[in-house]
Amino acid sequence: MSGNSRLVISNQQGIHEKLDTLVERYKNTENKRPVSDHTKAAFDEVLTWLGNWQGDIVLDSCCGVGESTANLARQFPDCKVIGLDKSAFRVGKHEHYQSGEDNYAVFRADVNDFWRLAQTQSWSIKKHFLLYPNPYPKSSQIQKRWYASAAMVDLMALCPHIEVRSNWLLYLMEFSQAVRHYGLQGNMRELRSAAPMTPFERKYQASGQPCWQLIITSDEIE
Repeated sequence: MSGNSRLVISNQQGIHEKLDTLVERYKNTENKRPVSDHTKAAFDEVLTWLGNWQGDIVLDSCCGVGESTANLARQFPDCKVIGLDKSAFRVGKHEHYQSGEDNYAVFRADVNDFWRLAQTQSWSIKKHFLLYPNPYPKSSQIQKRWYASAAMVDLMALCPHIEVRSNWLLYLMEFSQAVRHYGLQGNMRELRSAAPMTPFERKYQASGQPCWQLIITSDEIE
């Protein structure tokens, strides 16, 4: 199988010089951005879907068409798996990727807002997946990357067990450095999976691009 996915091109060489400053700034600043109405409505839908569920939850943020969400539902059969994506078009295509599992659902929501709302609940989030997020590779776009934005505080507050995948190694290197500001650590490795989790991962593998995995944990940093 062949592919034609483009490599990530960036004018940034190495860890961004403003990364640590930005992470600390947002860590100590209250996020006052208004929550969108459509995400409030989606959050209510999630609460209805969960019902009186008291078990573990797995989050799949920016799930796209939800293929990864269906895969995670099989991987975590004892959990409720929530897939989130802001694109109605992508969420609407999920019917092509549906599986027989009944422990997951996909919702249209802005994850930045959803993460803030999720903190109002006493959820037991077992793991949080961020699979192939938009890397915003231009140096000037650093504050659009989650770890260097106001959303990082909410992301860190939800769950310390996070898995991030990307075909741009520098993105994961910066993410790993950012989480150290929150007392967490990340371990990276090249991902060699015969069973891709997402359509993007499938395309990257078919194009011969290396894919990378960052596992973030709450283990103490030595």
